[in-house]
Amino acid sequence: MYKALLIEKDAAGYRASVRDLDEDNLPEGDVTVRVAYSTLNYKDALAITGKSPVVRKFPLVAGIDFAGTVEASQHPSWKPGELVILNGWGVGETHSGGLAQRARVRGDWLVALPAPLSTRQAMAIGTAGYTAMLCVMALEGHGLRPASGDILVTGANGGVGGVAIALLSKLGYRVVASTGRPHEAEALKQLGAAEVIARDELSAPGKPLARERWAGVVDSVGSHTLANACAGTKYRGAVAACGLAQGMDFPGTVAPFILRGVTLYGVDSVMAPKALREQAWARLARDLDLAKLDRLVREIPLGQAIDAAGEILAGRVRGRLVVDVNA
Repeated sequence: MYKALLIEKDAAGYRASVRDLDEDNLPEGDVTVRVAYSTLNYKDALAITGKSPVVRKFPLVAGIDFAGTVEASQHPSWKPGELVILNGWGVGETHSGGLAQRARVRGDWLVALPAPLSTRQAMAIGTAGYTAMLCVMALEGHGLRPASGDILVTGANGGVGGVAIALLSKLGYRVVASTGRPHEAEALKQLGAAEVIARDELSAPGKPLARERWAGVVDSVGSHTLANACAGTKYRGAVAACGLAQGMDFPGTVAPFILRGVTLYGVDSVMAPKALREQAWARLARDLDLAKLDRLVREIPLGQAIDAAGEILAGRVRGRLVVDVNA
């Protein structure tokens, strides 16, 4: 038997509960993992609460992330005792996921835990932090360097935003953090933000082109915020878009792209190829200040994950929630 956060949908409605399951409930896969830690991302919160149709198969164990130890393997790349990470691949959406004490997945979906990260630190990073690294890599691939100018990070108090600030500041960039929680400006500066601006500067309808303010952007918000971030990007700058906390719409114009040569990169973490994942996790192990990471983290037991999902959607959670599935 193992504990899991199970999502069900039937004639009685949509519900999430922590249940004791037996091994017959493990899905198909060639690697079984004893999970040490999982985490709660924005997508997990949507799945647990049912606020968005993230889960497409019922019943299903929630959790798009986990880190743990290989328990059994029929995959040539993995042996029992090895430490592994999983992010995405439809886990927690169409395949039972990581908010459980055990998980069974395809070995091709796993990445080896890079030293010096622990399983807990890997889940402190989670999909949010891994996505932040993919965004930073997109900006670097565009050719941006610290000398290029400021980097705007929207949704700065969220998981993507917090890790992005810590990464960019350690790499030498001057970071402008946009937040709806001005009372937490000092915490953002401790992460590495040089300047904090109010979310309201970007979240309302704006001009097709605004004053050039930043060379690059990491955006996890979407909607008007993304449109205004693009409008304020410098000539031949770049924007990495990875989220939709404000909305899925993009109420902007082509002006930044055809008049300033701005490039908009879409950053997907769910189906990213394994080589890119391994590169991102190696960079996280090298370039992320783990002391700053600790400031972002609050640990909760599995039994508190359902309530915490509602807190995330209400905007009352700063940084990262690590879930000890064995507590």
